[in-house]
Amino acid sequence: MYLSRDIPKITTHVLQEMKLKGEKIAMLTAYDYSMAKILDESGIDVILVGDSASNVMAGHKTTLPITLNEMIYHASSVMRAVKRSLVVVDMPFGTYQGNSKEALQSAIRIMKESGANAVKLEGGAEIVESVERILSAGIPILGHLGLTPQSINKFGTYVVRAREEREAEKLRSDAQLLQEAGCFGIVLEKIPAALAAEVTASLRIPTIGIGAGSGVDGQVLVLHDMLGINQQFSPRFLRRYHNLYEEIRGAVGSYINDVKTLDFPNEREQY
Repeated sequence: MYLSRDIPKITTHVLQEMKLKGEKIAMLTAYDYSMAKILDESGIDVILVGDSASNVMAGHKTTLPITLNEMIYHASSVMRAVKRSLVVVDMPFGTYQGNSKEALQSAIRIMKESGANAVKLEGGAEIVESVERILSAGIPILGHLGLTPQSINKFGTYVVRAREEREAEKLRSDAQLLQEAGCFGIVLEKIPAALAAEVTASLRIPTIGIGAGSGVDGQVLVLHDMLGINQQFSPRFLRRYHNLYEEIRGAVGSYINDVKTLDFPNEREQY
């Protein structure tokens, strides 16, 4: 029996209990009311309103262009649908790096205007001042280490991070720093599985992996990727559970044909 199945509302405390009991945490992204409702009613533990909306919803090549107002819009849409899942919202690029006062103001706007449960920030020691200031206001934070897409211009590539010992040691240090600062969990993205398992074992708080192997406390995928809506993105870690791209194309093709051949609407579909 899963602990989370008997919980009417997932909280950060529940995620901590899941780690202690060895129950894996299931997390997916959502950006709109309809999809969020399906995920929530399906029993997903955590919904991430990701800045990946910049890619899958707006068509940008990176996560950098999406604005705070746009993230609040997506988060508000999701929150109207959700009753049970914990909803975490990405703080977009430029709203917390290098200015802890602006970070707090941005986080407060997300929480007040969307009603979300927590925020997520990318980075370690570089952003710890912003983390501490946001936490001082009682706003829960999910950290994010490894491949941090908002730093794409710094890295210049989306390859696996922390293969070299120097970067791996920094990740270990950053994970401890985020835990001690008060983060309730950490996303580990695209790092070696052995390192992810090591970091997970060293932490009291849960880790959520994406391309980080099975030795973490949970997994997250982008909804449009795992449903096969997005066909352009095929990393090694992605498992497609459906091919909605082809199904939707087929349905739309059938509709077009029915309209043009006067098959739709038929007599039963008229007033």
